[in-house]
Amino acid sequence: MAILIGFVLAVAVASFARLVRFDRGTFYSFVLVVVAHYYVLFAAMAGVVAELQVELLLFALFATAAILGFRISQWLVVAGLAAHGLLDYVRAGLLAGSGVPPWWPGFCLAFDVTAAMLLAAILASDMRDATLTN
Repeated sequence: MAILIGFVLAVAVASFARLVRFDRGTFYSFVLVVVAHYYVLFAAMAGVVAELQVELLLFALFATAAILGFRISQWLVVAGLAAHGLLDYVRAGLLAGSGVPPWWPGFCLAFDVTAAMLLAAILASDMRDATLTN
């Protein structure tokens, strides 16, 4: 159920962003920063300093991808969202995640990967449109 909710929420957020034209700027870079920070929050709530340090490092990596994606190419944001989703899928075997709710990894995997695919579709459409108008 968490995977379905993550998928539906990503589609709803992307649809809203498309409707109000948020998706033409920094929106998806900001989404990447937001999804990456939740594990920092969970570690802080659990009060485990070692986990918090690891999560802050991972957050810095994804925030860097968001910044570079904004400045260089939104395809880096696609990669960052997809990578964050894949990390959600494997992180239980790699990191303790004391404060992470049990349903969160599936939810976040679905949200992140769906958001990555939707942004990729926007970018591919923009590239196709640019080719057709030239």
